[in-house]
Amino acid sequence: MRFTQVLRGTASAVVLAGVAAVGVAHAQDSAAAAAQEPETLTVDSIIVTAQKREQNLQDTPVVVTAVGAKLLQDTGVRDIKDLTILTPGLTVTSTTSEASTTARIRGVGTVGDNPGLESSVGVVIDGVYRPRNGVSFGDLGEMDRIEVLKGPQGTLFGKNTSAGVINIMTKEPEFGFGANAEVTAGNYGAKGAAASVTGPLFGSDKWAGRLYAAARQRDGFNDVVTGEGPSTEKEDADQNFYTVRGQLLFVPDDNSTFKIIADYTKRDENCCGAVQIRTGPTAAVINALSTGPGISTPAKPFERVAYSNRGAPQEIEDKGVSLQADIDLPIGTLTSISAIRNWRIDSGQDSDFTSADITYRAKDGTNYAEFTTFSQELRLAGSTERLNWLVGAFLADERLDNEANFRFGADYEAYMSTIVLSGVAGALAPAGITVNQANSALFASQITALPYGSSFTAGTGLHDTYKQRSKTIALFTNNTLKITDAFDVTVGLRYTAEEKDLSTYQTGASNACGVLLTPAGQARVASTLVGRGVPAALFGTATGTSIVSTVVGNMCLPWANPLFNGRGTEQSLSEREWTGTVKASYRLNPSVFAYGSYARGYKGSGFNLDRTQSSNGTPSGGVGVVPINDTSFPAEFVDSYELGLKNTLFNRTVLFNVTGFYQKFSDFQLNTFLGTSFAVRSVEEVTSKGVDVDFLWFTPVRGLTVQSGLTYAKTEYGDQPVANDPTNALALLPGSQMSFAPEWSASGSITYEHAVGGTLKAKYNIGAKYSSEYNTGSDLFPFKMQDAFTLVNARVGLGDADDKWAVELWAQNLFDEDYYQVVFNGPLQGSSGLSATNKVYNPAADTLTYDAFLGAPRTYGVTLRAKF
Repeated sequence: MRFTQVLRGTASAVVLAGVAAVGVAHAQDSAAAAAQEPETLTVDSIIVTAQKREQNLQDTPVVVTAVGAKLLQDTGVRDIKDLTILTPGLTVTSTTSEASTTARIRGVGTVGDNPGLESSVGVVIDGVYRPRNGVSFGDLGEMDRIEVLKGPQGTLFGKNTSAGVINIMTKEPEFGFGANAEVTAGNYGAKGAAASVTGPLFGSDKWAGRLYAAARQRDGFNDVVTGEGPSTEKEDADQNFYTVRGQLLFVPDDNSTFKIIADYTKRDENCCGAVQIRTGPTAAVINALSTGPGISTPAKPFERVAYSNRGAPQEIEDKGVSLQADIDLPIGTLTSISAIRNWRIDSGQDSDFTSADITYRAKDGTNYAEFTTFSQELRLAGSTERLNWLVGAFLADERLDNEANFRFGADYEAYMSTIVLSGVAGALAPAGITVNQANSALFASQITALPYGSSFTAGTGLHDTYKQRSKTIALFTNNTLKITDAFDVTVGLRYTAEEKDLSTYQTGASNACGVLLTPAGQARVASTLVGRGVPAALFGTATGTSIVSTVVGNMCLPWANPLFNGRGTEQSLSEREWTGTVKASYRLNPSVFAYGSYARGYKGSGFNLDRTQSSNGTPSGGVGVVPINDTSFPAEFVDSYELGLKNTLFNRTVLFNVTGFYQKFSDFQLNTFLGTSFAVRSVEEVTSKGVDVDFLWFTPVRGLTVQSGLTYAKTEYGDQPVANDPTNALALLPGSQMSFAPEWSASGSITYEHAVGGTLKAKYNIGAKYSSEYNTGSDLFPFKMQDAFTLVNARVGLGDADDKWAVELWAQNLFDEDYYQVVFNGPLQGSSGLSATNKVYNPAADTLTYDAFLGAPRTYGVTLRAKF
């Protein structure tokens, strides 16, 4: 039986590639048969595994967008970022590197810049959970299909799927020989090649294998002004990687199959430089310190010129192996998936995003994140006439090694001296006090009495080490009881126990801060300002004390603070949580399937892996420089309700699914950049409500298929102020639309194939994705808004009728739409005007420089394919 199923699965994979993926070509026995008109396709063959068993999409009480191999290829999808054009309600963005990739569903996701944060959208590849979205970024190879499951999926897929799951299945080995090859060339110097081979092994009908390999290169999307260097890299956002993926399938008998998958990917690229979208008044200081222009003045973001004297090199290595066993037992099918994976990124960054040498992270082996994960899942599933049942267990052991450096450039001392003194002058100007700002670059050396250049010695700074270990064990069950032939009830439950331990060791400081944290140093601040025209009497008042504290606080930012030097901490947390789901479904007639569901989701608590400091308990006159020992944040929960109708119409050639949803998140984990470090804030309440619509039409025109979808999601923060926000950096959140949460998103794809003569076939595909406006910043400052935009991809091809060869012309972002991925505050470059006493945003008081990571421009090229 098992061997027959595998052979049937090999054949059905071909059908699914065409049917579930809105493809229109079928496997053919010969070239003559291939030239015939394709048969009429129906919705019935769309199979998904959203409930970890094969089901027809229209019988599954879950919102699933299923995209198969054919459509993935036709629209140029190679990774989860490309997938957005086919999936309404899905947004994928990258920030400081392509490893910092964040997926959001219905506006909900987790910013990926902080490795201590786990994902709200889980990514699963061939049954193996990937611990972070960025870990899954890259060429996914030969895909069988991708399923995007919307809403919490914690019962079957575990914690950290509170917003949904991207479930990716690659192509399995086949027992019939086959091989594919492709070469691609395009603009920006793009070139790539990929090849695969599959077939029987060892002269046996029990062994089969598949091997895939690809390499791709491309010049950068951004030009780079390097200023005084030392970087000589003139382009950014390039591509340079290779990947290998091998699979071995063993079918010893009719009752069991075993599959081993091993993969390795290596990337060596430059990503990601940022451009200015609005340049503030600190630009004058930056340009004065730079060799040549230091920053875009005025901002011209879509000229795609980044300013970076240090560059943004990154090296990523991703590798792993998994073993899946499926064994038929008298009581059901036992499935075991064992996996071990390792992923590492070493990177550098020009942290001020200018060509002045202010701050940077060095790619020298002390700025990396590395995940090593072992996971084991066991499932036993069976069925009776009235019951489909499943029980399982999951075990994971994840080790995270993270080292971070952050260093002073040669211009840091002069820059900080100038902007701090200018800030003092600006604060005192309303009182009629004029501060002498001559030789402002010497201000730090004057208040520390250290030689110029030694208050913040170039090349020094922080070096922090974080070692985190997470151990998770879960027990789960998911069971569907057929009450009547039309009415089903599904009940799922999961118990998760997790232990998480973090060891932190931090070193590095500035000479300046060591002086300024002493009473004598603070007295020098006052005396220096008196020498620059500030009345001495002022320093006997609260205003004078506040000014001294402000100066010391700015000179003692987290990376300069000696209170962190030689500091080691140990933190632990333990949690036990129940999650689950209840679903009721009713087949009103053969064409209409209705369901309602409730699900409880959960995302684990954790630790912030960055320096944060506070004024609480400080002995330094109220200066906020005391390291925060407890960097933990609580777990995130969601309660989700859905009502849906799945309609299969017009002789089963039309799929039309509509689902209304309401989701309420509590203790939502918001990762936000404070201007000097990342911190995690727990938002008391986030709600998301709306409608998902999916449409698929196998039209009466042979070879013409239409797929589209629509999501309306009103995703908003609650009215409660964000706790632990002393500077009001998040004052705009209460009651507002969430960042990266467009109210409307819609996608559409049209595929058409037809015979040309007797031996050729032409195919055409155009796909588009519309997103209404949304803010790209976690603080929702108005300058971070992204206007509504539409992306269009297109492909046209001509080839042999039996797919032995094809040539395709393609374009991504066909109309060269300009858009922002993420807009953020230029580090140490101005102020938003919000303060501890001012909760109202005043554009006139906003002096920030705003930087952005841009979306990809138009790319186009030609791909040649061959099939053997």
